[in-house]
Amino acid sequence: MVCTFLGFTPTEDQLFYSHYPCTRPSTKLSPGLPSPIIFRTGITNFLYFQPMAYKKQLERFAQRYPRIEDLAQKAKKRVPHVAWEYLDAGTGDESLLHHNRTAFQHIRFLPRFCKGVLEATTQTTLFGQTYSAPIGMAPIGLTGLLWPRVEHYLAATAHRLQIPFCLSTVATETPETVGRHVGDMGWFQLYPPKDKDVRNSLLQRAKEAGFHTLVVTADVPMASRRERSKRAGLTMPPKITPRMLWQGMIHPAYSYQTLLRGLPRLRTVEHYTNNNDMKFVSGFVGNRLGGTLDWDYCKELKEAWDGPVVVKGILHPQDAAKAIDSGMDGIYVSNHGARQFNGAVTALGALPAIAKEVNAKVPILFDSGVRTGLDVMRALYLGADFVLVGRPFVWGVAALGKYGGDHVANILIDDLQNNMVQLGVETVDALRKADAVID
Repeated sequence: MVCTFLGFTPTEDQLFYSHYPCTRPSTKLSPGLPSPIIFRTGITNFLYFQPMAYKKQLERFAQRYPRIEDLAQKAKKRVPHVAWEYLDAGTGDESLLHHNRTAFQHIRFLPRFCKGVLEATTQTTLFGQTYSAPIGMAPIGLTGLLWPRVEHYLAATAHRLQIPFCLSTVATETPETVGRHVGDMGWFQLYPPKDKDVRNSLLQRAKEAGFHTLVVTADVPMASRRERSKRAGLTMPPKITPRMLWQGMIHPAYSYQTLLRGLPRLRTVEHYTNNNDMKFVSGFVGNRLGGTLDWDYCKELKEAWDGPVVVKGILHPQDAAKAIDSGMDGIYVSNHGARQFNGAVTALGALPAIAKEVNAKVPILFDSGVRTGLDVMRALYLGADFVLVGRPFVWGVAALGKYGGDHVANILIDDLQNNMVQLGVETVDALRKADAVID
């Protein structure tokens, strides 16, 4: 259904904008769309120009899948076992996966009441860019294994909801194709190539595609073991085995979408191999990307990239200090979602000491273990300026299709706003001054 207002009929792309929390009527729209009429219901704003079917779809999602965990359960049923295990797994005995989650439970707030009507404001400015909330989509590699074209869908979500989407170097779609969907919400994650020509080419491609913030990953000195993925049968390239064929038969929607898009490939990286054979490309990734990062390399990236540069995977305060000395524009606290070093501390546990060391010199970004808006609030309280979320956004697409990411963002933002009001604060600054018990 297409709505027409005052003689104007929005395009299909323009109709995508809807039902996202924002804090003032300056929402950015795609070219040609008139200023929206915005009305409030509680703490959530809705844009007037929306196809009724899309709006009803989001309302149905909200009723049937109100938690991230609901989406994870549905996604697990819709994708092959090997795909689920790839995304869900950690490494070693995977105890860090558990600790990442339980770390949030050690922070309990002391709410304040009798403050009258409160309305939480989540609009955030980071590196000169305004976002509807301090929430973004973390980079994930080989995402097409989880659901075909997931990068395109999430990039479109980012554009609609005005939150950042970070594209991985080893994603299954390219900066050139993702850039057409993401608008000005695109960040690019770099696994540092050993070959400077390859590095410069990747940076140029990302910049020309419209990506404005560079995230360089520091916490992958070598590939981790990820035993659960191996047990599930994950190989590079994926092999067509009787087990894989059976999984395809019992997951018809996934198989149909894969047939339409083709088997997942590392399309960004295969540009440099002159060969799209997955085995050859995987070898290139293993031999030519990562494992070389040092602070001099970070300084070179800062000189080469016309925009903010953030170093990802920082857990030690002294590394945060060195990153600032090397000219980095942001510190990204993360333990790679517990997928890299099972013996590491939790990212949340590392956050307070890093925040103290950084002392507001540069913004602090955070990920690892986030599943709720309350988790986001806790990370902000401990010193993060922005929180990125990985697995849940992919679960959203795998569970619900191309608008699943919108629903995930709505869950997180609405939950963040709700919990801020429950605590008795309206802004992130006020949140940081609240009282809490940390055990």
